[in-house]
Amino acid sequence: QVQLVESGGGLVQAGGSLRLSCAASGSIFGINAMGWYRQAPGKQRVLVATITRGSSTNYADSVKGRFTISRDNAKNTVYLQMNSLKPEDTAVYYCNAGHYSGTYYPWDYWGQGTQVTVSS
Repeated sequence: QVQLVESGGGLVQAGGSLRLSCAASGSIFGINAMGWYRQAPGKQRVLVATITRGSSTNYADSVKGRFTISRDNAKNTVYLQMNSLKPEDTAVYYCNAGHYSGTYYPWDYWGQGTQVTVSS
């Protein structure tokens, strides 16, 4: 089992920044990638960014140049730095553990979610 705990969400004005954290614990040795998803009200959960064990990253087009995913292997923690936030970034953000092999395959390990609200 893998446990994921997110933190760092909140309310911010458009143009502002937030940093999300995701601390992983449990049976994490088989995980070779982590991802951040988000789900806006009434919409499907979508992949925002991924990072491999070797720190290769990928981003959704909607966040490229504004969001940065990173990891601290010593702390088993993944971060999502979000800059130049827009109202359309408002969503619940979820951390996920998975596998990357040309594309990201999410495993059924999710955090509890953290709310990000961007006011205009």
